[in-house]
Amino acid sequence: MQSDRPISELFEQRRPLRSLEFFPPKDEAGVEALRQTAAALQVIRPDFVSVTYGAGGSTQERTAQVSALLRYEFGFTVMPHLTAVNHTRAEVSAVAQAHYARGIRNIMALRGDLPNGLPAATAFKDDLRFGCDVVALLKELHPDLCLGVAGYPEKHPEAPSFEADLVNLRRKVDAGASFITTQLFFDNEAYYRFVDRCRTAGISVPIVPGIMPVLSLKQVKRITSMCGASLPDRLITRIEAAGDQPEIIEALGIDWALTQIRDLLARGAPGYHLYILNRARSALTLAAGLAA
Repeated sequence: MQSDRPISELFEQRRPLRSLEFFPPKDEAGVEALRQTAAALQVIRPDFVSVTYGAGGSTQERTAQVSALLRYEFGFTVMPHLTAVNHTRAEVSAVAQAHYARGIRNIMALRGDLPNGLPAATAFKDDLRFGCDVVALLKELHPDLCLGVAGYPEKHPEAPSFEADLVNLRRKVDAGASFITTQLFFDNEAYYRFVDRCRTAGISVPIVPGIMPVLSLKQVKRITSMCGASLPDRLITRIEAAGDQPEIIEALGIDWALTQIRDLLARGAPGYHLYILNRARSALTLAAGLAA
């Protein structure tokens, strides 16, 4: 079985990379819908795609299923997420080994979010308390794995300060992470400040900006409340002016994201990662706008 190419090698080509994120559906009907989305997105030819991992490993089997589907049916280079919450070292190792046996050589290594009702005191096992612990374990298991990690331009919600957040990020990179993908943001200045802070802190790996086109004000407020990202007043004003017209709101969201991406690429970002929420239309519209 042929193994995937490490994403770190793609960054060495010194060209902007384009990646997409999928999440595992809840049932087989959702898997079929995702299959149709993936088929539509083949025309974009992303450099790689990622597949999320539910809180506490709640989507472990679906993550593996979707990763295999995207790799074997559509030929995508796949980067499944893998988190430590509620898992022992043996369990994390077993998931990683299964991916490795399928030829996957890229993993997004994360501490993970706490499932509702699970206290932090019991959520972490075998000293897997931080993202750097997951990175170190996976590198010990297979040194040739290319590992991505998460970064927060506006600070991790649980971090006491930007400085503490950067210390933790540096630990993940020092443990063997090859690149950073950021949490979503809507103000590019937040990304540029974050990159500057990272470089000052001695973090030199590529930092890929994460972008999510707004599809509704309710949706984006819910997501930003969880991850600590801020919404520019100008963006909120535009969406509120659209009223209850989802097509206009989606068009405004895509236009905002398109402006963000153009500016990011013009100022040297190593690519961009799209949080597409398993929907093809916004990603295809963005690709067409960037090709114009």
